Amino acid sequence: MRRIAAADPAALEALYDATSRLIYGMALRILDHPADAEEAVLDVYHQVWREAAAFDAQRSSVTAWLVTLARDRAIERLHSRADRGRRAGPPAQTAGGAVPQGDELLGVERAVQAALGSLPPEQREAIELAFWYGYRHAELAARLGQPVAAVKSRIRTGMMKLRSELATLS
Repeated sequence: MRRIAAADPAALEALYDATSRLIYGMALRILDHPADAEEAVLDVYHQVWREAAAFDAQRSSVTAWLVTLARDRAIERLHSRADRGRRAGPPAQTAGGAVPQGDELLGVERAVQAALGSLPPEQREAIELAFWYGYRHAELAARLGQPVAAVKSRIRTGMMKLRSELATLS
């Protein structure tokens, strides 16, 4: 990240080569449209180029930062579609949607899936609907028949557990 912050295009290229399949897979999972996912990925790496100096390794790993950026860009695109229509819900099987690059990314995906699988079902469902499918808290509350505060609490508690489970990936 220091090299990217110093405007080294080779460093950005290396980061892109190492992570773009994971980031694309995540964007595609959210957007369900290849062209939109490709644009979201380009937005992510453009943002990395502009904001690399702001990256804080004490707060997260590079991969976690990229995943967060990709999620945010994909959800922005999802919400900005004029004719988007809301999905009925997640597919029955969500595992394996991303195309990993190499053993390391495959290991990250497996670790994330295992960590999600260790959550209580109500926390996992709220997190998946919010993060993978772009539901806002109020939309989740209506969909789940729960108060907004309960939905927020489920997501927060689940995310804290995920952070703890995935801390070794940094």
